[in-house]
Amino acid sequence: MQIDQNLSNFSDLAVQTAFVVYCVALFMSLLYYGRIRSLIEARRAGRSEASKVLVGAGAEAGAAAGTATGAGTGADAGTASDAATGTDAAAASTDYEAEAASAAATSSEDKVAEKERKLDKLGGMTTSLMWVGIALHAAAIVLRGLATGRFPFGNLYEYVLMVCFGVLLVGNIAMQRKEWRTVWPWILTPVLALMFYGSTKLYADSAPVVPALQSHWLPIHVTVVSLGASIGIVSGIASLLSLLRLWQPKDAERGFFGALAYPLPSAAKIDRLAYRLGVITLPTLGLGIILGAIWAESAWGRPWGWDPKETVSFATWILYAAYLHARATPAFRKAAPWINILATAVMIFNLFFINMVVSGLHSYAGLN
Repeated sequence: MQIDQNLSNFSDLAVQTAFVVYCVALFMSLLYYGRIRSLIEARRAGRSEASKVLVGAGAEAGAAAGTATGAGTGADAGTASDAATGTDAAAASTDYEAEAASAAATSSEDKVAEKERKLDKLGGMTTSLMWVGIALHAAAIVLRGLATGRFPFGNLYEYVLMVCFGVLLVGNIAMQRKEWRTVWPWILTPVLALMFYGSTKLYADSAPVVPALQSHWLPIHVTVVSLGASIGIVSGIASLLSLLRLWQPKDAERGFFGALAYPLPSAAKIDRLAYRLGVITLPTLGLGIILGAIWAESAWGRPWGWDPKETVSFATWILYAAYLHARATPAFRKAAPWINILATAVMIFNLFFINMVVSGLHSYAGLN
């Protein structure tokens, strides 16, 4: 089939533009990550100051009441009157101090609110940039397919492009709330590294696929598998961050890793996100394996042959099943994030090492 080189060039340009947009979004997300630390510190300081004011006001009010009571039980009425006058003065002084403290607290709250408004604007701009990059990324995939007249899953470069797109799309959908904006640097950094490696070391010119991949099962099987891989990668990153948060809990952060964990949500929230994504990953990868077996039956005359890629894919699925089981079992719950991270690592190992180093029936995945 004739390759449309112009569309292929536009696809490459869209990938490069998306990469630049993602880099700008990473820079802005890192800026957000740093600035939100000062906002959290200001909020904590405000809460601490407010509690001190309340405790101080309560103590002074109690002392004034005690003075009035003591004066009322005295024998000398004049002394009682003087004491009452002193009590009134003390109360007035306490009211003045309380008003001053309240005014200071209000001023502090206004400053915090102003910081929050500016930070929201920066976060909104970062999210918008992410969507622009995702749109360009999608355009690059579509243009690549139009240039070759097939679904763009014919080689490892195109598969990596699809997985990176899936990771960012899943991340943007799963983390809509403002509290998740601090997770973006942790997702963008590995995705940009993967995109750079794919575009430099794995790049393949637009061309027809090898005969073994010329099947209607190609878009079905690879789409499902890449979707499962995308969701699984986001889940694995979330489990990694939940372990960091467990090690550096809120209000008890310390050292370099404490500074890294400071802006992140609580460990429980991150762990719930990892679990919810893991629940989707398991059946998605399972369906991908089943579809691959059906394709293998029609292509090679057998559904399963313990080919290296088949074996490692099945091992990955088993690890995700073990993760969900451990997550639901109190005795093994602490080990669950580690299992999820291992499952993600095995999946990435399957993507690169098995495709590029180990010889097997799937070795052509890195070629045109």
